[in-house]
Amino acid sequence: MSSTATIDIRRAGDRAATKISWLDSKHSFSFSDHYDPANTHHGLLLVNNDDIVTPGAGFDTHPHRDMEIVTWVLRGSLVHQDSTGHSGVIYPGLAQRMSAGRGIMHSEKNDSWTLTGGENHSEPVHFVQMWVVPDESGITPGYQQLEIDDELLRGGLVTVASGMPEHRGETAISIQNRFAAMHVARLQPGDSVELPQAPYLHLFVPRGDVALEGAGPLAEGDAVRLTATGGQRVTATTAAEVLVWEMHAGLAA
Repeated sequence: MSSTATIDIRRAGDRAATKISWLDSKHSFSFSDHYDPANTHHGLLLVNNDDIVTPGAGFDTHPHRDMEIVTWVLRGSLVHQDSTGHSGVIYPGLAQRMSAGRGIMHSEKNDSWTLTGGENHSEPVHFVQMWVVPDESGITPGYQQLEIDDELLRGGLVTVASGMPEHRGETAISIQNRFAAMHVARLQPGDSVELPQAPYLHLFVPRGDVALEGAGPLAEGDAVRLTATGGQRVTATTAAEVLVWEMHAGLAA
């Protein structure tokens, strides 16, 4: 684990991308056919995919194993179904976690078609999916979701997903890693939040524009990987949303 403070800005346009008829996906780290041995993770975070899925389409049933998967929807809705019998609709303000454990099959679809006045109306779903490694392999697969009132996400950094003991009782959903937590803030122009202190931080801006103290402006889709630091303020310059992973360990060598 590095003890040298670093701030590494990754711009939205530099991300690898998968673009097909129904999916526009931007990858902060190596993913699927996009492999870069120098860009496989930061701390415990292996995947940060920024996805837009067209109405009536999505990811058919596919397997996962030994991964904690957190999904955060920004616009629209996403339908989840898995092989353990869990299902749910994920929408803005709802936190969702799937523990793949010893093996799980699941699908994710944009089933936003509705019938209003005799016409079909639909919209793309925009979401960020993030993967962190669990503390141990082979655990029982699991699923959890919880709606977070919009008031909790206005103007402050809210702990949405955590496995850290100090967050017991104050996090919306739990993950199976005692060294990691994910925080979210919805910010109006001029609002600011302070980053936690941690060996590894990952700041992602999925919506809007912000300024990071000591680093300058960040646009939608930009990310920052921080090491051995924290305490900087993030200030919104437009209506914005930020996702912050706080990690107190890295991947084992």
